Amino acid sequence: MPSLTYQDLHAAHAEAIEAEVTAALEAAGPPGGLLRTACEELLDRQPMRYPLSVLPLAVHGAETGDPEPALPLAAVHLLWWTAACRMDDVADGERAAGEGASGPETSLSTLAVGTLLPLRLLGSPRVPGPLQRPLAAELVSCGLAAVDGQLADLRGASGIAPRREAVLAAYRGKSGAPFAMITGMAALLAGASAERTTAWREFGDLLGILWQFFNDQEDIASGRNEDLANGTATHLLACAAESASLADAARLGLLRRAARTSPRAREELLGMLLRDEAQGLFRQDVERHRVLAHQLLGRLAGREPYASCLHDLVDQAASPSLPAPVPAR
Repeated sequence: MPSLTYQDLHAAHAEAIEAEVTAALEAAGPPGGLLRTACEELLDRQPMRYPLSVLPLAVHGAETGDPEPALPLAAVHLLWWTAACRMDDVADGERAAGEGASGPETSLSTLAVGTLLPLRLLGSPRVPGPLQRPLAAELVSCGLAAVDGQLADLRGASGIAPRREAVLAAYRGKSGAPFAMITGMAALLAGASAERTTAWREFGDLLGILWQFFNDQEDIASGRNEDLANGTATHLLACAAESASLADAARLGLLRRAARTSPRAREELLGMLLRDEAQGLFRQDVERHRVLAHQLLGRLAGREPYASCLHDLVDQAASPSLPAPVPAR
């Protein structure tokens, strides 16, 4: 058992992270101001289910033994993902009924929360001057890669079922890039060598893909099945398509389109995704990324207990949660 889980690390620093977010919001104006209120409403509307804001603390702790200098990066990570998740919901049509903020208001508040406030944080006096530009460059590179990955995700929501390689490429952008950004930032802040910083980015990329696998499973295990209703090109969908017969692959394509409006089609499509063959391919790729992430952490040989904390996070991200496989008919 690890001596420190990422949940433990968050519990120890939750108040400090919240204080960092509050400090970031001051750049949006005084309490009650229009922009600040919009940013606060976005943060309230889009709470994070898992406290992954502690990732830069764990990396900085693994490099130096002290996680606290990375607290501003924890706020950057939280703000970035809050905005990204909000935009993802909008892209999925969550606001189709007109509830809450308008499309333009959402776009403006997510721009402020996900990009402008993090840039202000990275340019604050609390971040060493020589590092401000490299850290801002990490944020910009991440944003470009994430937008590219999200565009691939949106384009993949129509047409034939994608191949696993194409889905993984999209995941590497929309999920791997933000994790690589924050682990790279933490390494830079810790004074890590260029070689170690590159390795930390690689670890972040692997962890981000694993976390996307985790989210895909949770969507099914929770019964929400939002990916099915949205026609999302998930890795499990690609696994089902690659492992299916020609007839079943054609049927899967028809069900994928019908599932947007038909609960019955969603139920049948889910049955195809949960077949033994599809889950076998899925578990194979999850395990491959899990092993690579552990191997990379082993080579980095970070300080304890933060290295064990990161190993624990990898295992939690790779933990299976899909329902029992369905035998193919």
